[in-house]
Amino acid sequence: MEENVVREIGINEILKLIPHRYPFLLVDKVLLVKEGEEGIGIKNITMNEPQFTGHFPENPVMPGVLIIEAMAQTAAVIVMSKENDGAKKGVFFMSVESAKFRKPVLPGDQLKMYVKKELSRRNVYRFRGEVMVNGVLHAEAVFTAMIFDEK
Repeated sequence: MEENVVREIGINEILKLIPHRYPFLLVDKVLLVKEGEEGIGIKNITMNEPQFTGHFPENPVMPGVLIIEAMAQTAAVIVMSKENDGAKKGVFFMSVESAKFRKPVLPGDQLKMYVKKELSRRNVYRFRGEVMVNGVLHAEAVFTAMIFDEK
């Protein structure tokens, strides 16, 4: 998939496309493979992230829910890169299916989140995502989210 990248979306553009902010912004850049359809999110995991003070201080592991959230934020950037009409948008999770966590994600890892749209109806999108670290599958899920105009 990486050899087919058509555009890179950096952090400044990500901040314009989705509403998430520190400490809950969980994607550093997105490599678009097909505008509005699929891409690769990049997240560098560092020890100074707030979740590691409690999960777990002696053996830090990135929580699975945050891995899924990072995939969902990647999906939101992919959709918003095409759908951005200048209106302020919000994103809500609707469902998570078939989530599997195969290996722990640790500080020092770089997540590559391969995300592909499976279905969309109006403002509801279903994506399939896989999280790889050094070419090894660490997590996967199917998830649905809704994008809406904020008032």
